[in-house]
Amino acid sequence: MTGFLNLMVDILSEPAVLVALIALIGLAVQKKPAHEIIRGTTKSFLGFVVIAAGAGVLVSSLEPFGLMFQHAFNVDGVVPNNEAIVAMALTEYGTATALIMFFGMFANILIARFTKFKYIFLTGHHTLYLACMFAVILVVAELEGPFGIFIGAIALGLSMAIFPAMAQPFMRKITGTDKIGFGHFSTLGYVLSGLIGKLFKNSKSTEDLKFPKSLSFLRDSSVSISLTMVILYVIVALFTGPTYIEGELSGGKNFIVFSLIEAIKFAAGVFVILQGVRLVIAEIVPAFKGFSEKIVPNAKPALDCPIVFPYAPNAVLLGFFCSFLGGLVGMAILGWVGAIIILPGVVPHFFTGATAGVFGNATGGVKGATVGSFANGLLITFLPVLLMPVLGELGFANTTFSDSDFALTGILTGYSVTWFGAAGIATLVLGTLAIAIIHGVVTKNKDKSIKSI
Repeated sequence: MTGFLNLMVDILSEPAVLVALIALIGLAVQKKPAHEIIRGTTKSFLGFVVIAAGAGVLVSSLEPFGLMFQHAFNVDGVVPNNEAIVAMALTEYGTATALIMFFGMFANILIARFTKFKYIFLTGHHTLYLACMFAVILVVAELEGPFGIFIGAIALGLSMAIFPAMAQPFMRKITGTDKIGFGHFSTLGYVLSGLIGKLFKNSKSTEDLKFPKSLSFLRDSSVSISLTMVILYVIVALFTGPTYIEGELSGGKNFIVFSLIEAIKFAAGVFVILQGVRLVIAEIVPAFKGFSEKIVPNAKPALDCPIVFPYAPNAVLLGFFCSFLGGLVGMAILGWVGAIIILPGVVPHFFTGATAGVFGNATGGVKGATVGSFANGLLITFLPVLLMPVLGELGFANTTFSDSDFALTGILTGYSVTWFGAAGIATLVLGTLAIAIIHGVVTKNKDKSIKSI
């Protein structure tokens, strides 16, 4: 049984494998020729592997930057990290996590089938992280066994359907279509950014910025990202000094040369991600058509956050910087009030900040991207502080989750357990499910009434 669960976790937590399976099922249901099924499945698999490879390059270039920043400015505190807390929890709660994740994905399909939340969440690693958090909270609440797995699976399935629904109005604005959903558990920050953007309706888009002829090379996003990161990296390197960089990070390589290479690696990672996204979109949308028509009518694939990067590359870079700045301001405020200090993790601020920048730009141009991503930076700084007491009681006082949706769901479920016990979390989850079903029935009947008029 354990071997099977491990296999299922390995399969379902890998977005590339998950998307390839969906493409295979979708194309097979449409009765496409064998060569089209093979091509579509392979390209969907390849596209997500390319995205993962680009993300790996990004992370490897950002990690030394974060260490340099902490050393240069002598700051200490908690760096939210999804991978760290999940790695700790899986040693004790691995079986519950696997079961909740497995049945939670079925719950997602059923919820999409029978409610108005028509989204199939395909970001496997985020599904694993949220399943793990629910498993810990439920086991500690002594809500174990089949009923505990059932509650956890429903909570996960609801999260996988409701959060993409929250993001969809902005996704339509960004992509110009309603065929693609958004599946990344930091939706709260992205929606906040999009709403803030609406305050700046007359602001010019980040992609319409005009440069003098002498600076026309900046129109190329790869060039502008490279040059910007070089400047930022070198400045931080100068504050850090050669002793730490060459002794701890670069393996003896000159600290300026090391900084230049890491900065360009960052731009290379962004470039690779953009190519992977284009490949995935070209294949998964047609393949998903069969899945949605035969299994879950009108369903949309909810994909990871890099899916929006090609629509506003300039907003990606602007969003990262402004979110990181928001993290610095939030850190200063937490230090001033004497609270737990949340250090701005460069990786979460890049992925969530860049995405918030795209959402803010879609509704409010440059100003929306700037203010919206800054607000996202504050949000992923303050929410983890509120989550810390819940995780502290669960034995994870020194780390926490980094994304806003993890924090929100953790706070709601965690305090439901703290205040009302097992009955509290069961009522919260099953009540939300009931509301979703009732909403689906009411809106369906309303649609029928309108058509009959």
